[in-house]
Amino acid sequence: MGQLNLIFSAFLFWVFLISYTHQLQSSQTEVLLQLRKYLEYPPGLEIWENYSGDFCNMSSTPHMTITCQDNSVSELKILGDKHVKVSDFSGFAVPNETLSDSFSIDSFVTTLSRLSGLRVLSLVSLGIWGPLPDKIHRLASLEVLDLSSNFMFGSIPPKISSMVKLQALTLDANFFNDTVPDWMDSLTNLTYLCLKNNRFKGQIPSSISRIAMLIEIALSHNELSGKLPDLSTLTNLHVLDLRDNHLDSELPIMPKGLVTALLSENSFSGEIPAQLGELAQLQHLDLSFNSLTGTPPSALFSLENISYLNLASNMLSGSLPESLSCGDELGFVDISANKLMGVLPSCLSITSDKRVVKFGGNCFSIDAQHRHQESYCKAAHIKRKQSRGKEIGVLFGAIAGAVIIVAFLAFVFFILYRRYRKYLPRGLFELPAMPKVAQENPSTALSPALLANARFISQAAKLGNQGSPVYRVFTLEELKEATNNFDSMTFLGEGSIGKLYKGKLENGAFVTIRTITLHRKYSIRNLKLRLDLLSKFRHPHLVSLLGHCIDGGGQDDSSVDRFFLIYEYVPNGSYHTHLSENCPDNVLKWPERLAILIGVAKAVHFLHTGVIPGSFNSRLKTNNILLDEHRIAKLSDYGMSIVMEENEKVEAKKEGSKPWQMKQIEDDVYNFGFILLESLVGPVVTGKGETFLLNEMASFGSQDGRRRIVDPVVLTTSSQESLSIMVSLTSKCLSPEPSTRPSFEDVLWNLQYAAQVQATADADQKSDGAS
Repeated sequence: MGQLNLIFSAFLFWVFLISYTHQLQSSQTEVLLQLRKYLEYPPGLEIWENYSGDFCNMSSTPHMTITCQDNSVSELKILGDKHVKVSDFSGFAVPNETLSDSFSIDSFVTTLSRLSGLRVLSLVSLGIWGPLPDKIHRLASLEVLDLSSNFMFGSIPPKISSMVKLQALTLDANFFNDTVPDWMDSLTNLTYLCLKNNRFKGQIPSSISRIAMLIEIALSHNELSGKLPDLSTLTNLHVLDLRDNHLDSELPIMPKGLVTALLSENSFSGEIPAQLGELAQLQHLDLSFNSLTGTPPSALFSLENISYLNLASNMLSGSLPESLSCGDELGFVDISANKLMGVLPSCLSITSDKRVVKFGGNCFSIDAQHRHQESYCKAAHIKRKQSRGKEIGVLFGAIAGAVIIVAFLAFVFFILYRRYRKYLPRGLFELPAMPKVAQENPSTALSPALLANARFISQAAKLGNQGSPVYRVFTLEELKEATNNFDSMTFLGEGSIGKLYKGKLENGAFVTIRTITLHRKYSIRNLKLRLDLLSKFRHPHLVSLLGHCIDGGGQDDSSVDRFFLIYEYVPNGSYHTHLSENCPDNVLKWPERLAILIGVAKAVHFLHTGVIPGSFNSRLKTNNILLDEHRIAKLSDYGMSIVMEENEKVEAKKEGSKPWQMKQIEDDVYNFGFILLESLVGPVVTGKGETFLLNEMASFGSQDGRRRIVDPVVLTTSSQESLSIMVSLTSKCLSPEPSTRPSFEDVLWNLQYAAQVQATADADQKSDGAS
């Protein structure tokens, strides 16, 4: 009988356990279905509709992954399709981009926290909006948290500091707009910290250098400023990405294990530390577009593993040693747009398939076409030495003066103390602290007239003219001599505005000269103001404007009927010509076309957002995209709306068309759509006309249609996924309704995504071939 009771008890326990387990799985399933409802039924979760099986056994898709452990969800990854990001998010729901007005991030996180066993959580591109609630810390078991590409704002919740198991924190591409918290060192297991593409401001906290396990720090594309803290204690750090911020200190000592350092587009000053030449693991170093001075350390070029070295657009001066050696892995070097002089070392002057070297815009004796006069670079080098000498003299003078003042004050204090000490309470006599004096930033090179007109202040002016080709005023006699009096042999053709001539300056440099005819009512004063702004436009994918010449009057209050713009000469023809190329050796394959399109998109995005107000109506077409000797794209004919504004107003009045201001935003995205289309189908098909092409867009939806209309070179060198992304983007750009077209930020994102997908497909193909 006792045995029977024991068996019966065991049976009841087994039934209870099964029932409890089933109840636990049901509660987890209920939470998942509630989360799907909160997220407003994203397409990637359609598989959950009417699903009756165990969610833990559900097959993963590119948009969804569920992993379970001990009957609980341990990993949840959801990828949405809300990639479009507004440029100015105000903190409220945006139709078709964020989740709706009724969405509550607080309720969503409350429900999410019921999945207490979660170790990996990734919720990307789902349109989640609002400030991230503190209660996210309830997911105490989390090791990986990725909430990138959403619409969260405010600060990172302080209670995240209690999530001590966290190893990876990724909040990229949101709208967080507070400072980077100084409690990060509480996350002692953190290895990946990625906060790119937000609006974080203030300084990078020094506490970040105490997170010993960090492997990657990515804080690029924010508004961080001030000093970069010493990171030398982070011995595990491999990747440091701080691009496009406002950091303005000298470069600190770097960790010895650093592999990739991306510090471009800041305001770093001082000399490049010699210690960087001791980083044996360093492979990729980008210090371009800063204010670095001195001569770069020779050891940088010969590092054993260095493959990419970009020091362009700084204030580097002096001479590189002729005996400079380059590492075997060094494949790309850019030292252009500095003030370096002397002989270019042999390891940098030999261009081969193994190494690309860019050195224009310096004073090297080998570069007759794109160099400054040597006196320009010498003056800068001497000035720097004199400046350092003055700084030392001033420092010694300041120390000596301070000693004298302190001695004098001590003497006065002693006399006064002896005279009045009997009237003073004991311990009361204290000297007040000296106030700190903040040094103001020097003003930029903007003219007073331009500064007075706030509408035309450019963000690019923060860099002044440092590291850019010298902009100057040319005389008409110089231009006539350069073109042999505008001889027909130098005529390049008609541009979108004005005639183009190829000229050779006295120093041997080739230039492109554009002649522009205006109405006589255009005042020289007004024109100079606009040209002053245009001269500040500096971007690697814009054809550099070197100067101007005004013909038709010398006084500011007089009128002008003709002026000239002088540009760098880009020798390798237009993108249109290369798309038309029939030679198999020169034909542009799909990855090369994507690289060119990305370059142009970056340039246009800069014109839209890097200048106040944005410069639109860039007359985008494949003929205006020029390629240099390395097939790097450079956009020409940009900024014409600035110098031609009054002229176009007059023309618009005559023709009765829409004013240029009303259609400027519409034109660029739509015209870029035709560039995308020409990249897909080739200029031969494009030549059949706009109406034909728009009608044929429907053919892209089927494989047979693509084979019929898409350029065969594209079909044979592209992956299906990369091609599909581009077809979709092209269709959106060519939408007949302007309000439905994507922003250029979104265009650029999709281009880079398509290139990434293509690169992955190419790598997989090579791997399969090798095996």
